Amino acid sequence: MTEFFADAESSFDEAKFVFYGYPYDGTACFRKGTSEAPDEIRKHSYNFETYLMELGIDLCDVSANDWGNLEITKDQGKNEAKLEELVTKIVSSNKFPIGIGGEHSLTPAAVRAVQSKYPNLAVVILDAHLDFRQEYEGNENSHATVTRRLTDIVGLDKVRPVGIRSVSQSEISEARTIGLKFIESGWTELIEYLTDIIDELDCPIYLSLDMDAIDPAFAPGVGTPEPFGMTPYEVLQTINFFSDRIVAFDCVEVSPPYDNGNTSALAARIIRHLIGAIWQSQERFK
Repeated sequence: MTEFFADAESSFDEAKFVFYGYPYDGTACFRKGTSEAPDEIRKHSYNFETYLMELGIDLCDVSANDWGNLEITKDQGKNEAKLEELVTKIVSSNKFPIGIGGEHSLTPAAVRAVQSKYPNLAVVILDAHLDFRQEYEGNENSHATVTRRLTDIVGLDKVRPVGIRSVSQSEISEARTIGLKFIESGWTELIEYLTDIIDELDCPIYLSLDMDAIDPAFAPGVGTPEPFGMTPYEVLQTINFFSDRIVAFDCVEVSPPYDNGNTSALAARIIRHLIGAIWQSQERFK
């Protein structure tokens, strides 16, 4: 790690928000390179003013710590065990964890850790892909199986993928058969569908942002780009909608080797907005 995420220089004990990087892309099946994203996103975070005009708050008033990157090996299981241990430490200290991937296989281990503090946890996933396979290329913990693993952890009725536009025929058939609820991209009334989720999930929420949820016109540098996606404003809209109940967050699948810098910058700016929205809306940060 070359530098902290911007404005995340408080000590761990003093911080309300704690960043960690997960520079792993071992199961990536199209474009490698997401392992470079944590440091690249950190670098681009310094591009922005501390004042968030859209929220009317200054991030100088928010205490955050950057724990750094996990030390990654070729052993995915050991990597995920380290990740789960760290996130457990963060949430047990009553802090808000922000994971920066790396690939989407980050999320299930982090969710297990957060669920230890919030037993009734639900997960909202912004993603182009349903990721509902039982296994992919012989790996049950691939980035292509994330939604399936999350349903194993928190239950089918507490996982809500949003922005979906890419699935295999077998995935969509099984998902519809067993009743997985998801929202395809392209809905003009996104708020209507987010309202339905709010009504159904009156509980703490882990929000996972796979940057390929966003249309590649805005975010070209991702591991598996998929056209016809969400706009950055729809992502902010979703964050704002759930901000009073989000208890953990990750941002994954940026692939700097395929980027012109815009995707890393967009990821950094969305993360900064999320911090402001959470800090502003939750009483525990007052």
